[in-house]
Amino acid sequence: MNTALIKPAWSPLTIALMVLGFIIFWPLGLAVLGYILWGEKFGGSPEKAQAYWNKARSFVSSNKSSGFTGGFAASSSGNAAFDEYRSEQLRRLEEERRRLDEEIEAFREYMANLHKAKDREEFDRFMSERNGTRQGYGDNNNPANWGS
Repeated sequence: MNTALIKPAWSPLTIALMVLGFIIFWPLGLAVLGYILWGEKFGGSPEKAQAYWNKARSFVSSNKSSGFTGGFAASSSGNAAFDEYRSEQLRRLEEERRRLDEEIEAFREYMANLHKAKDREEFDRFMSERNGTRQGYGDNNNPANWGS
């Protein structure tokens, strides 16, 4: 039995609250949408929520035991030679990834230095052009003539 004021179902009230939630602050609208779609599964009861959570965990663990790992898991294949080969290949891949990360960092440093050099060149060109236009006003840019 659900005694909530707003039932987790598609009703004019929940749709209006969802639209209003999206207008005011999008995560609020998303939360109302989640409540509409999955509110009945939890039913407002901690026991139902825990049961739903346990069901999802058992589904994931059963898929792992059937061979689906979704990535590089540390589980054994049952064959020592294959497990040794696999761990060696994973170690080699990790070393290669580290080497590539170092190359990326070196390239970023190279590009930063290149940008700095370009910025310096543009600044020097600006200053020389600026000083060139001031030459018509006298030789005020020469520090030797500032005191006179």
